[in-house]
Amino acid sequence: MKRPGACKPRQTTALRRASATALAFLLAVALAPLAGCGDSDSGATPGGGGGTVGAGDSEGATSGPAFERPALATSPFDADASVVGHDSMIDVSHASLGYVAASAQNASRLKLLVTKDGVKRNYDLPGDGTPISVPFTMGDGTYDVQVMQNTEGDRYVSINGTTVDAVLASEFEPFLRPNVFCDYDADSACVTKASELAAGARNEGDVLRSIYTWIAENISYDTEKAERLADATGYVPDPDATLAEGKGICFDYVSLGAAMLRSLGIPTKIVTGYVSPDNIYHAWNLVYLDGSWRSVEVSVDPDTWTRIDLTFAAAGGSGKYVGDAKEYTDRYTY
Repeated sequence: MKRPGACKPRQTTALRRASATALAFLLAVALAPLAGCGDSDSGATPGGGGGTVGAGDSEGATSGPAFERPALATSPFDADASVVGHDSMIDVSHASLGYVAASAQNASRLKLLVTKDGVKRNYDLPGDGTPISVPFTMGDGTYDVQVMQNTEGDRYVSINGTTVDAVLASEFEPFLRPNVFCDYDADSACVTKASELAAGARNEGDVLRSIYTWIAENISYDTEKAERLADATGYVPDPDATLAEGKGICFDYVSLGAAMLRSLGIPTKIVTGYVSPDNIYHAWNLVYLDGSWRSVEVSVDPDTWTRIDLTFAAAGGSGKYVGDAKEYTDRYTY
């Protein structure tokens, strides 16, 4: 599908997948918590195998219309437009842009529960009033949004809720702006770095190649962090922290990659799921270019979603996984 207004000052762009090295990663998006790396999805944080970040593939030919950076797409929280209840607020006023935002003041553990057609997605909601935004990744339709408060154990009750009939301005909207797993704004260091890397880019293929290569060559895999988070829950990546530290696990790689590409108007998905043959829970990106990038190990075609595994590239792995849907099984998309 051709993106509306691609490679002009535009409202939409698409993304390609950036997978991570075959490392253990898990993100549970039900009321169950996020946990550490592992081979099942009972709450593991997307992580990955060991290894030092190696050089990515900076060569290859690119194509596409002239690249013009669009205005930064954001995910503002509008308190005045929110549904209020029990010290919590739900803002669905930007549903056409592919997201819902919420905030709450509550000492109990909270979740934001988003349901469409019986499919549920849960997100940790801070109790200090900090708003979060989460994507409407299931397309047009009726979404039910609830703020859930923990009562005991794994039990939650709704303390505020609303429904919204979402009609997205385009299918790419949720993947062009920040969300809870890919948080940034105009002042973020990752946005500044992305702008530097895109300087002089002729087309979107150049942009992707530059960012892919830079991350692969400059962000190393953090084995200690992966081990520390193996049994942890609730981990949320921070693109600027990953940039500053120069290392991370696969969830960090895909969050940073998505933040940098989205900030330049290239729709990018964060995907978690399994990688064969060892059924390891992992994280990668999907990108959608108005253009192409082809090299010995990478083949990104125009106007189609393509997987890019940044963790795998950083650890010096073979390019055989890139674009090969047979090796990856998607589970959750953000």
